Amino acid sequence: MFNVYIVTLCVLLTICSANDTTKKYSKPVRLFTEEELKKYDGSEDKKPIYMAIKGVVFDVTTGKEFYGKGAGYNALVGKDSTRAVAKMSLDPADLTHDTTGLTEEQLQSLERIFTGTYKAKYPIVGYTSRRLLNEDGSPNKDFKPEDQPNFSVKDEF
Repeated sequence: MFNVYIVTLCVLLTICSANDTTKKYSKPVRLFTEEELKKYDGSEDKKPIYMAIKGVVFDVTTGKEFYGKGAGYNALVGKDSTRAVAKMSLDPADLTHDTTGLTEEQLQSLERIFTGTYKAKYPIVGYTSRRLLNEDGSPNKDFKPEDQPNFSVKDEF
């Protein structure tokens, strides 16, 4: 059953990416599990540094002075830190994708930072599996690949 959802997802992503003609990035976009994303936490000098917001994985390596090992915002990388960004918090309890209970003001702040800082400054290198699939494993019909006309399904699955 899960394979049927993956095939459906692949078709959806191919259609969406074919219609997207915005900003290009030379590397293919990929799907990250939580475990895979943890590998890009800035602890290894030769690896890129990734962080996710709203299920979108950004390469923040150019901001290594902020996100690298020992840097002030290092706690945000290697995971989906949506809640922390919305609350402007580094509290370990906020280092999650969960937006439950956020105020309207925090959600608006999240959108401003997501669009005005991360989408404007850092390349998108992938998406978290949570963004693409619902809890039951079915495709998330609201998913729309942002800024990535080069999403290549063959490189992802």
